[in-house]
Amino acid sequence: MLKDKNSHPKETRNQPTATIIRDITTLPYPLVMTESTPAPSLKTFPLRLQDAKTLLSNDYQPVETGWAINEDGMAHIAATTYMPYCTSEMISWWFGWIDDTSQYKLWHPNDHVFSSWDGPRNNDSTYIGGHHLVHEYIGGHLAKLKISFASPEKYFGKGWEELFREKGYGVAVCARVGNWNDQTGKVLYTGHLVHLIKEEKIGVRMRSQFWLGDVDGLTDPEVRSKGVPPFLPEGLCKHATEEMAILGSILPDLYSKHSKKEKSRESL
Repeated sequence: MLKDKNSHPKETRNQPTATIIRDITTLPYPLVMTESTPAPSLKTFPLRLQDAKTLLSNDYQPVETGWAINEDGMAHIAATTYMPYCTSEMISWWFGWIDDTSQYKLWHPNDHVFSSWDGPRNNDSTYIGGHHLVHEYIGGHLAKLKISFASPEKYFGKGWEELFREKGYGVAVCARVGNWNDQTGKVLYTGHLVHLIKEEKIGVRMRSQFWLGDVDGLTDPEVRSKGVPPFLPEGLCKHATEEMAILGSILPDLYSKHSKKEKSRESL
């Protein structure tokens, strides 16, 4: 039996509750308009899960970091992080390398508590079909999650590799996410994540997208939206932005030291 950690800072555990839907005027950057500036289309945010593919045609949505409830009743959370000197290859390697708690804490020393892995993984970018079992604080609340990685084809369709090359994207790390009972092993899947990696001139930009409230057999938008805890969308947006910024600062060095591909180059 795994026990919750009590060493987590009180200020993280006791953050005030946030609302799920936030007006665009409260976002942390201004939306500047002039008489000649056409009103931006907000149809691209919040996105429906089935419209994830449209991200490839909209490199910068009107809202790149924020959250709202979409028409299907799911909470759509977006969090964008620029990662200088990182590559898509490094991102893929990271998700195949991370396994135990010590590695997981590198990613977010404050919020990450426990990590294990079930299924295929290796130090060579193998992670699809595997399950990351974690304890982490999101919005001050301890979450016990099972993150089940899937092929990008599930969200972007067949031929996604060619489409990614055409649009300047390197990879997408995709998964179904569920509440995990660490005593029984049972999981209730409630959401999805897509970490979409855009190639940039000096590094990559991670466009993280989450959809919460998707439980198998549940289709009523109102019931879906009420099933998402009020603190979670803002908490997840904050957490994702922090952990990806931390990852960007440590990933090039970790990849150089630990990846099999980098070590094989050094031996030539």
